[in-house]
Amino acid sequence: MSENPLGKSLFTFLRDLQENNDRDWFNANKKRYEREVKEPALQLISDFGPRLRKVSRHIDAIPKAVGGSLFRIYRDTRFSKDKTPYKTHAGIQFRHQQGKDVHAPGYYLHLEPGQVFFGGGIYHPDSATLKAIREALDDRTAAWKKLRKDLGDDESSGKTFHLAGDSLKRPPRGYDADHPLIDDLKRKDFIAITHLTEKDALAPGLLDRLEALCRQTAPLMRFLCKAVDVPF
Repeated sequence: MSENPLGKSLFTFLRDLQENNDRDWFNANKKRYEREVKEPALQLISDFGPRLRKVSRHIDAIPKAVGGSLFRIYRDTRFSKDKTPYKTHAGIQFRHQQGKDVHAPGYYLHLEPGQVFFGGGIYHPDSATLKAIREALDDRTAAWKKLRKDLGDDESSGKTFHLAGDSLKRPPRGYDADHPLIDDLKRKDFIAITHLTEKDALAPGLLDRLEALCRQTAPLMRFLCKAVDVPF
């Protein structure tokens, strides 16, 4: 079973940050953030890279906080009513190599006290990408239905993942309301999510678990990559 670089102090720090989300407190505890959150998260990304490449050679694990897989802790408050300066979670995104040029599928790990989840897919694609995915669903309806079944997107299935994200209230232009995939055609996000616990995130076998989850969502990722014409 593989070693896990994350420790309980990661969630302890984030809980403390939730209660003290201001610059004075953070600056006084910045070394704690770096030691307990940033450095372990970067190590996780580094350790997971070779495993991820076994699933797809085109999804990157880049152990950098700027321009890499780890999201910055600082919030962009310019257009938000919430002016708290810091995120109270650690977000890790494993991006497609062509993600800078096109909207492409990726994986995401969210570490927050009381809310840990892992997902794969495309979040908030632009209109051209969304159109391409909808056309793929329309052209490959049977393949999508099988993918959904294998993914386990059914509460009665006992399987792990469910499709999440925003949806239109009405059918998108060009599609009838009685289309067999109308609920999926209404989607504005195509992401599969599984919820974990803090205990899961701190378990020795986390890297094994993440690799297995990546493999479980690989059919979805492969479908989406083909739809937007990028390799998987």
